[in-house]
Amino acid sequence: MRLVHLDSEAERRGLKAGQGVAEARAVCPALDVLPAEPVADRAFLEGLADWCGRFTPLVALDGEDGLCLDITGCAHLHGGERALLDGLLAQLFVLGIEARGAVSSSVGLSWAAARSGRGGVIAPEAAADTLSPLPVAALRLSRELAEALGRVGLKRIGDLLSLPRAPLARRFGPSLLLRLDQALGREDEPISPRLAVPLLSAERKLFEPVQAADDILGLARRLADPVREGLERRGAGGRLFELMLFRVDGKVFRIHAAASLPLRDPERIAGLFRERLDVLHDDLDAGFGFEIVRLSVLDCADFRAQQQDFSAGGGEEEALSVFVDRVRARYGPDCLAVATLCESHVPERASAFRPASDLFAEGTKERTARTSPAEALAPGTRPVRLFTRPEPVETVAEVPEGAPRTFRWRRSLHRISRAEGPERIAGEWWADGRDARTRDYFRVEDEEGRRYWLYREGFYGEKADPKWFLHGIFA
Repeated sequence: MRLVHLDSEAERRGLKAGQGVAEARAVCPALDVLPAEPVADRAFLEGLADWCGRFTPLVALDGEDGLCLDITGCAHLHGGERALLDGLLAQLFVLGIEARGAVSSSVGLSWAAARSGRGGVIAPEAAADTLSPLPVAALRLSRELAEALGRVGLKRIGDLLSLPRAPLARRFGPSLLLRLDQALGREDEPISPRLAVPLLSAERKLFEPVQAADDILGLARRLADPVREGLERRGAGGRLFELMLFRVDGKVFRIHAAASLPLRDPERIAGLFRERLDVLHDDLDAGFGFEIVRLSVLDCADFRAQQQDFSAGGGEEEALSVFVDRVRARYGPDCLAVATLCESHVPERASAFRPASDLFAEGTKERTARTSPAEALAPGTRPVRLFTRPEPVETVAEVPEGAPRTFRWRRSLHRISRAEGPERIAGEWWADGRDARTRDYFRVEDEEGRRYWLYREGFYGEKADPKWFLHGIFA
């Protein structure tokens, strides 16, 4: 058993990560050791990343015990870089979390100052002075490379700054110079945020936390006004919205609501979240209340304004989209589906179910307006009920291509009185392969007046005998 993480007191006692537990207890007999839980630690770190979303939307995970925040353009909203850093660390301390932080112009410099130095706000011109006394491991080098540098006496970053670069690159590889340049701000190093950055956002910080759903909806309605202005400037409408609720104890709730048509109206936006809050009523634990409410637009599309006439015509599509949005917000995105025709002659592929929201997607109407093979058939040529999988039957039929005389299905014998066919449908080689067998379909009626749709797969005289299947039942 070995130590994985240490608190500040254990570090002051001289213990190190990777040290054996038995050796550590010999150095510090009062050592308190807890079993490591990587999954729980990861979930806790992601929760902290959500909490840090109140400072900036660009939050990335840094290893197993760190976070990287890009506060470009956000510092002035919190009183400056120093006030933002002090406020963040102070709030973490209130939550019972010990943390160190640094603000600088590069990720590498902040990483080194926070993990191996004193942290704080570092000016760009002070980068070299800040890095010089730190160990070379603070450059985020591999352990093998840091040990190789230590064997030749290069233990501090300051030892590298005065050396010529070419010999360092030849002996230790280009990664050393890359990390050094990144820490000094000579090489750009963008971070990869864990969540997509919203297109538009509006938030409200509250003096008194709110708990009631009506208060939350009222705030969402007010935040929708500046969001609408931003969408109007873009000439767009929102398709996916997110309501973030920051609870006073650090818990963050994310509530998503989607719209079938591009949306700007604040009342309709608030209405979507009204349905979502009604569903999440039991799971949305307000605790001591929410102190920050933020409304964001995650996806948008071109907005087409429509002129309404005096006869109230032309609003059928909008009314249907309102209904679809309300139902999806309450019961989930997959609760409504519509049957659409597909470009295929094979009966089981001639139609498919798609989400109802796809009806309003750009270009969907034009795609579904094209004539499909199923539409070109005369009415009544397809059964009302089509089986998901054709069921095998035993038949007595005329050879080689005649209609069946009798067939046995589900242990019942049916005698055919009338038959139509065959209707030949060949398989699609790009989907079934070049060896797909041809089908001959027959519309038959038994002596009791029941009508069925049968087909023969293959032909008599082939190496493999043909097989008969029942594919559907007429009304």
